[in-house]
Amino acid sequence: MLQKIRPKGAQALAEVLKALKTMAGPITLILVLNPIGENGGVALAEALKTNSTLTTLDLGWSLIRENGCVALAEALKTNSTLTTLYLEGNEIGENGGVALAEALKTNSTLTTLNLKDNKIGENGGVALAEALKTNSTLTTLNLERNWIRENGGVALAETLKNNSTLTTLNLYSNSIGENGGVALAEALKTNSTLTTLNLERNWIRENGGVALAEALKTNSTLTTLDLNSNEIGENGGVALAEALKTNSTLTTLDLNSNEIGENGGVALAEVLKTNSTMTALNLERNSIWIKGLLIFSEVFKTNSTLTTLSLKDNKTTGNIAPVLLKSLESKTPLTTLNLGCKSIEDNEALALCEALKTNSTLTTLYLQNNSIGFNGAQALAEALKTNSTLTTLDLQNNSTGDDGAQELAEALKTNATLTTLDLWRNSIRSNGAQALAAALKINMTLTALYLQNNMIGDDGALALSGALKANSVLSTLDLWGNSIGDNGAQALAEALKTNSTLEILDLQKNAIGDNGALALAEALKINLTLANLNLWHNSIGDNGAWLQHQVSQAITLRIGL
Repeated sequence: MLQKIRPKGAQALAEVLKALKTMAGPITLILVLNPIGENGGVALAEALKTNSTLTTLDLGWSLIRENGCVALAEALKTNSTLTTLYLEGNEIGENGGVALAEALKTNSTLTTLNLKDNKIGENGGVALAEALKTNSTLTTLNLERNWIRENGGVALAETLKNNSTLTTLNLYSNSIGENGGVALAEALKTNSTLTTLNLERNWIRENGGVALAEALKTNSTLTTLDLNSNEIGENGGVALAEALKTNSTLTTLDLNSNEIGENGGVALAEVLKTNSTMTALNLERNSIWIKGLLIFSEVFKTNSTLTTLSLKDNKTTGNIAPVLLKSLESKTPLTTLNLGCKSIEDNEALALCEALKTNSTLTTLYLQNNSIGFNGAQALAEALKTNSTLTTLDLQNNSTGDDGAQELAEALKTNATLTTLDLWRNSIRSNGAQALAAALKINMTLTALYLQNNMIGDDGALALSGALKANSVLSTLDLWGNSIGDNGAQALAEALKTNSTLEILDLQKNAIGDNGALALAEALKINLTLANLNLWHNSIGDNGAWLQHQVSQAITLRIGL
């Protein structure tokens, strides 16, 4: 385990900060996941009263709790250099939130405040809203999962009517409800600075969705709106589509899991035929079926701005998939497409692959959890031999097997653009790994290969280690859960002695023992590039555990943490 900084360590750092009153450049102090506790927080707060060089302080998950936060708030009243403060996951509670709010009334330098997961509650939310009525410097506020509920949401909405500095507000999972959603919508009609609003998981439902849509008809600054999991329903979806006919600033809209259904999908698709500002739209899990998806095939042909579209978990059944996917052959700005979670099947993948042979814009394709099998993998492999734009291909959980992996490996020998390939959980054994290893000896573009939760075993690891000795571009290799034992680990260790590009190697949940851990530790005495080696949940005993500690220390020192 890495050594953690505790209260005494934080107190020592505080003394250093007091001494560093001036220096050439600004200082950033990151103590995330270090249990400095309340005393450590108080000590750092005391240092902030006199220090004039620290600009960013990250105390995420540091156990400073209410007392530490109250002390920091007091320091913020006089500190004139700190611009960014992260206090995520510190259980500062309502009193901590109220104290920070009081500080914001006089502080004139802080621009970013992250209070995610702190249970500040309604009172904390209301207090912060009150502070923002006079504060003129804070631009980013993260209140994710803080239980501010309806009263907190309404209070913040009232503030937004007059606040002219806040540009980003994250209220993810705060249960502000319909009334909170309606209040924020009302605020957006007059607010002219907020550009990003995250209302994911707030149960604003249909009334909130319709109200926000009405606000978007006149609002001219909001560019990103996240309404993931809010149950806005078909009426909410239709209302938003109507708003997009006149709104000319919104570029990103997330409607994942909102039950907008066929009518909502159709309305949004129709609007996209002429809308010229929307660049990213997430419609995952919305029960959009035949009619809606058919209209999206027309969107691909006429829309000139949409670059990212997720239709994950909206079944493109029967003859719909070929029609939808064939439209990708036309000139389209789309660069990212998500068709994961049973959106297509192996025979429907053939239509997609035909489109990929001529498509010249798509760079990222997500096909996770589709069971496309060998036939789908084979078709994709054929497409990759001629496609020259796709850089990321996600085939997680698709039952490609060894045969499918072999086909993809063959394509990698000639493909010169794919940089990321995810084959998580595809029943790939040693034969598939050997084929991929052979391809890596030739391929000069793939930088990340994910083989998590397959069954390549020691033989597969041995083959990949041979590839690592020759390959000079792969930086990430994920072999989590592959039944690799000491022999495989020793082979990989041998490769690390000469490989100079691999930065991340994940060997979690394998069967590596002390001998494998020893070999990897020895390799890292020579290797100068590996920055992240994960050996969690292996068969490593006390000796190996000590070696793991040595490995962690070596890597940590090497990347300067």
